Amino acid sequence: MAYIIRECTEKDLPILVELCGKHSEFEQANYNRNGKEILLKKAIFSDRPKLYCYVIEIRNNLQGYFSYTFDYSTWDAMTFLYLDCLYLEPEYRGRRIGEVVFEKLKEIAKKNNCVNIQWQTPVLNERAIKFYNRIGGKGKDKVRFFIEF
Repeated sequence: MAYIIRECTEKDLPILVELCGKHSEFEQANYNRNGKEILLKKAIFSDRPKLYCYVIEIRNNLQGYFSYTFDYSTWDAMTFLYLDCLYLEPEYRGRRIGEVVFEKLKEIAKKNNCVNIQWQTPVLNERAIKFYNRIGGKGKDKVRFFIEF
């Protein structure tokens, strides 16, 4: 199956917002689409991006995306790549696209002198956890907290 992994463009933003909504539904999380297109445009396409995003295109349609940021580790005293989101439509999972995504992420992380790649997934996402273990990911049990404003 042919697919393209490429940087997100401004014209992709409406579909990206839709994919984010599907991703949040899959993770059983709340997501409000209102204003997201404008906010993502500012974050991704500014002179100093806060977020980097790639899309996965299959048969001229966006079927997935992944986004990341760069952060700094106090313990390592180095920058790391934080994979914020990775989503692929269900019918395209299990086709080794995720492995190609992680190879791309490794390439980006190395190019930017990152010490590692970090990410998280909900415990209910058992299929992803098996995939992450298979590609060499190491999990740590932690509880993620947040305060809403």
